[in-house]
Amino acid sequence: MIDNYLKMILNSQVYDVADETPLDLARNLSRRLENDIWLKREDLQPVFSFKLRGAYNKIASLDEAACSNGIITASAGNHAQGVALAAQYRKLKALIVMPRTTPGIKVRAVQALGGKALLHGDTYDDAYAHAEHLAAEQGLPFIHPYDDPEVIAGQGTVAMELLQQCRDPLHAVFVPVGGGGLIAGIATYIKYLRPDIRVIGVEPDDAPCMYEALRRKRRVVLDQVGIFADGVAVRQVGKEPYRLARKYVDEVMLVSTDEICAATKDIFDDMRAMVEPAGALAVAAIKKYVEREGISGVRLVAINSGANINFDRLRHVAERAEIGERREALLAVSIPERPGSFLRFCRTLGKRGITEFNYRYADAGEAHVFAGVQLSKGDEERQALLDKLRGEDYPVVDMTDNEMAKSHIRFMVGGRAHNLEDEVLYRFEFPERPGALLKFLSTIGRRWNISLFHYRNHGAAYGRVLVGIQVPPGDRKHFRGFLDELGYTWFEELENPAYSLFLGNG
Repeated sequence: MIDNYLKMILNSQVYDVADETPLDLARNLSRRLENDIWLKREDLQPVFSFKLRGAYNKIASLDEAACSNGIITASAGNHAQGVALAAQYRKLKALIVMPRTTPGIKVRAVQALGGKALLHGDTYDDAYAHAEHLAAEQGLPFIHPYDDPEVIAGQGTVAMELLQQCRDPLHAVFVPVGGGGLIAGIATYIKYLRPDIRVIGVEPDDAPCMYEALRRKRRVVLDQVGIFADGVAVRQVGKEPYRLARKYVDEVMLVSTDEICAATKDIFDDMRAMVEPAGALAVAAIKKYVEREGISGVRLVAINSGANINFDRLRHVAERAEIGERREALLAVSIPERPGSFLRFCRTLGKRGITEFNYRYADAGEAHVFAGVQLSKGDEERQALLDKLRGEDYPVVDMTDNEMAKSHIRFMVGGRAHNLEDEVLYRFEFPERPGALLKFLSTIGRRWNISLFHYRNHGAAYGRVLVGIQVPPGDRKHFRGFLDELGYTWFEELENPAYSLFLGNG
């Protein structure tokens, strides 16, 4: 079977539309990590993603009669643009079903390439189901984004180029994983020709579909996936990619949102290029791998899979990059409410740079401070600072890895309400489209009083909201039922220490 894939990859028809992308040395990152770090620049493709390789190879394999009425697919971004460009080159009609949450820049990109964008549903699953229905109804070939041998073979041409470009010893190749088409093609090709090279998949820790599938030895459907690295936000890997990954992938690593942001900055610092979150996964994993294995002097390759990032999201990346690099600590500290205590606290911090400082009077006895502090020695220095503050009798809570604190609390310190009864606190994620916020407010505010509300647009497909609501104890069961009916992803946060320190009823 692997022989068949090798032949398919070698005979793939991708270069009508795809470019052979460069393999660039990341000099700054190489010096820092004491290894040779190379970046395979799929972010430089005509549609800024590797996806057009598989899309074109599949479309080129179709019988002309089969696609005389056009083709159809479902996608929220990169695959959609790849299909649109491939269809334009082959002079075919392309119908692309996209979730209504798809950012306008991606919809317009599909239309500019001659594709017809049909917005349906709030999620990729909604769009996919509708596209399959239309494909059957109209007799259109469906171009799957990852679970198709021709698509996998097209993506495998990345590995073909890579091995031609790098004839020297190569320790490992790190590959972003969503549905699994890219890593299936790359791993199959590399393990046939160079089985000594490790092939390592990378997923966000909040969308670990391949990681869990390999761990459990069966494909799984995740209950929910994270929304930051939307290019790999897939609930279940493809059947064929999973089969190939079981044979040829050495391991799958998980990285956090903050680590992805830090890797995005690393790539920018070296290449002056801005990749999308999914495109930075591989670099994030290389940094963890080098630290874990304690290796030096070896050659490592990261697949920069794409660069389709909304400009608005750069703000979020910039905010979190230093935390992901462990160069910033976020601390919540209680200090006495008396003259001179604020100065004493600042002196205790020493000459460290302050990235953020939020101060709010709490009561006559104490005040709470939310501080961002620059670090030069990572977690070791952070722990030393915590120990120093506690040694000086400061109550301190480390908020560096607290998602609610990083997404919301840091922007709204001072929102404490006194004598507020029966408040509960929830985080929500809801589809980001016109009218969605108004609908959310109107729906949730019909019966219960909203006592706290924080929303911040991150330029992503889903909005993030923090809501405090007054719900009497006798009404809690009914309220939980309402949450289930609402249909939005939610997280209860009443026990979060960030709430009790900065927002809770004093």
